[in-house]
Amino acid sequence: MLIHGAWHGAWCWDRLIPELERHGHSAVAVDLPMDDASATFEDYADAVLSQWPSGSDIAVVGHSLGGMVVPLVSARRDVRVGVFLCSVVPNLDGLPWDDAPAMGLEDYGTETDEDGAIVFRSLEAATHVFYQDCAPEDAAWAFKQLRPLRNASLWDRPYPLKKWPASRAAAIACQNDIAIYASYQRHCLRYRLGIDVLELPGHHSPFLSRPGLLADTLHALL
Repeated sequence: MLIHGAWHGAWCWDRLIPELERHGHSAVAVDLPMDDASATFEDYADAVLSQWPSGSDIAVVGHSLGGMVVPLVSARRDVRVGVFLCSVVPNLDGLPWDDAPAMGLEDYGTETDEDGAIVFRSLEAATHVFYQDCAPEDAAWAFKQLRPLRNASLWDRPYPLKKWPASRAAAIACQNDIAIYASYQRHCLRYRLGIDVLELPGHHSPFLSRPGLLADTLHALL
């Protein structure tokens, strides 16, 4: 199960899925309701569970903001491993950035519309934050599909879980990520979940810049 991050959609996994299939895995990519300002992380988890495949031996991968959904899904289903990928890390006692090193860039170069939608206006801004190591044509392809983010209901209440799920967790970070710093991920994953981070080269979107390497790494985790 593949859970995208902020501004993205199920489309962002298009390059990764064939690489996972090469290893004998099947994959389901889910669209989160991030254009709905009233949606909560529980609603995001419901969107994932609404497409839950039959069978067992299922891994859940959450990229960036999608990492906030991984434990919620793992608490409600039998999950083989929940993978945080270049991820915001939930904090059971506060907000993800509390008691942590800097999480990432303070200014992504986004703009906020009158209805509260946070949007990327320029390819240059999106490329700087997300796609620095992607081919220019791939960055342009991704930019055209970015969605508005309305996150008013995500941060105005405590995180829904009071304890971590019993299922196994793992994490992958990218060394040059400026959207979610690897240093933040190392710290939070070690001190909140007690796991170390596997580190890949590159920036925030390895599913687009290095899909083969990411698939190899996920397969090795399994």
